[in-house]
Amino acid sequence: MSLLTNKDLMDKGRKDGYAIGAFNINNMEILEAIVMAAEEEQSPVIIAASEGAIDYAGIDMLVSMVCTAANGHNIPMSLHLDHGKDFEVAKRCVDAGFTSVMIDASSLPMEENIAVTRKVVEYAHARGVSVEAELGRLAGIEEHVSVEARDAFFTNPQDAIEFVKQTEVDSLAIAIGTSHGAYKFKGEPRLDFTRLNEIAGLVSIPLVLHGASGVPEDILALCQQYGAQLPGAKGVPNESISEAVKMGIAKVNIDTDLRLAFTGAVRKVLAEKPEAIDPRKILGPARDLMKDVVKRKMKLLGSSGKAKNYS
Repeated sequence: MSLLTNKDLMDKGRKDGYAIGAFNINNMEILEAIVMAAEEEQSPVIIAASEGAIDYAGIDMLVSMVCTAANGHNIPMSLHLDHGKDFEVAKRCVDAGFTSVMIDASSLPMEENIAVTRKVVEYAHARGVSVEAELGRLAGIEEHVSVEARDAFFTNPQDAIEFVKQTEVDSLAIAIGTSHGAYKFKGEPRLDFTRLNEIAGLVSIPLVLHGASGVPEDILALCQQYGAQLPGAKGVPNESISEAVKMGIAKVNIDTDLRLAFTGAVRKVLAEKPEAIDPRKILGPARDLMKDVVKRKMKLLGSSGKAKNYS
């Protein structure tokens, strides 16, 4: 199947009440794990690559691998730039064959964010590529933080209306309390569902939840059993993800959970088989464990069995 856009994937998901998982890749094993999981679950999937991944693997290599995977499987998938920092990065990815790009100018004043995003939208849409933008700042918020401080980070619902109107962006990443990495909360996990519900009722485009890895207890325990130092790691509970999807989240970004699975599996092999030098025997178990994690996420998001909706 040819690569689709994020808009193609998310519009159907949003209409039918499920979300699409966006899983970050850095190498072949991670891509294979994701695609194998999508095949087994018959789930649509978004393959995401950050600027760091592009620097590591090379943009042509990443595009070639993902296109090969798409052509070899009858699974609806897209290739998405995650957190592009400026127009030039987004343009480079569009020109290279990405079918979706994210421009993250959320650190800029809203007027500048709108201007940068609009420029990316005009370039990408002219070439059949969908665009995601971000409004608000993604940062874990402690329980005792003041309402004023929360508002300074979280997406303002009224701003979302104006932002979507002026940019004509295809999807919007919003800040409601998640954060990147393995340490998402210092207190009890808490997302601002009231804010999410309000934004979902005000804008007509799909909403995106970044920093949504769950840091599964069994995967974390495996990492720590074999020497990883991850005290206090805490992710987004499955119940919160399910609630967010019910309220309108159509795309959920997952990266940390794959990193943890990769790390845990590799550490286990090297600890139990110190004689191992074959990369396939070291990385193969990591691929298998990442596949298991991706399958869990697809079930959680409700996208399992939905590949047939795109045929």
